[in-house]
Amino acid sequence: MADTASQVLLGSGLTALSQPLMYVKVLVQVGYEPLPPTLGRNIFGRQVYQLPGLFAYAKHIMKIDGRAGLFKGLTPRLCSGAIGTIVHGQVLQRYQEADQEEEPGASLKEPVSSWEQVIKETSREMVARSAATLVTHPFHVITLRCMVQFVGRETKYSGIFSPFVTIYREEGILGFFAGLVPRLLGDVLSLWLCNMLAYLINTYALENGVSTMSEMKSYSQAVTGFFASMLTYPFVLVSNLMAINNCGLAGGLPPFAPNYSSWLDCWSQLLKEGNMSRGNSLFFRKVPAGKLYVWEEKRFR
Repeated sequence: MADTASQVLLGSGLTALSQPLMYVKVLVQVGYEPLPPTLGRNIFGRQVYQLPGLFAYAKHIMKIDGRAGLFKGLTPRLCSGAIGTIVHGQVLQRYQEADQEEEPGASLKEPVSSWEQVIKETSREMVARSAATLVTHPFHVITLRCMVQFVGRETKYSGIFSPFVTIYREEGILGFFAGLVPRLLGDVLSLWLCNMLAYLINTYALENGVSTMSEMKSYSQAVTGFFASMLTYPFVLVSNLMAINNCGLAGGLPPFAPNYSSWLDCWSQLLKEGNMSRGNSLFFRKVPAGKLYVWEEKRFR
């Protein structure tokens, strides 16, 4: 219990600190660009027109809603993180208890780096993460919708309990799980890619004679985790877009956003527009295609 409590407290602190970044990222993901592009330089030093980055976007939000405006959606996100940590820990604990009941000390006989052990641990981690995602997804949906209200200046999903009532009344139980399938798929694929790549690197690429072997292995885990998250980012984007699609907010309705019949339809349209990585980077951002943006509407008016 003490370990779980410390994990919840640490996770809550990190969540609060990262909330402004998450807020800006979500607004960029839905394609909300209230600021015009500016002439800047890309990573190669070439002059190009770029959309404002994280800090310029955050200043725009603070100009309208103040500093507190950067923390919209924090409460349901904190609830999601705390509940997810508890569920994840409980599932793994049940596995450990089952191992001890079957054969105490059996885990000590198996080599930690063996292929079978990696498969076993990854499978258990997959179940634990999936259970946590399934339980906390309603809070994730509410978090996203609280943030997207900035687009149309709505207050539909304000409060602690009223968003649950609103979603149940308008969309039923399934409304709490909008965007769940691509989110689960992305989590599972990212987990397996990360662990398999880390195992292959640690087993075949790193020599046992290196003095800093443990440190090298930890670095390989971090690198493979970053690589896996990059590859599975489209699932995150599609999941977030489906969570706010056609929910009664301006950010999820035509003409600002199309109505997607399914997450596969959303994936297909983003792929055609070349927007599968929209929001993945908050710096050196090129102008995405396939949408009419706020500054363009003002110019036409």
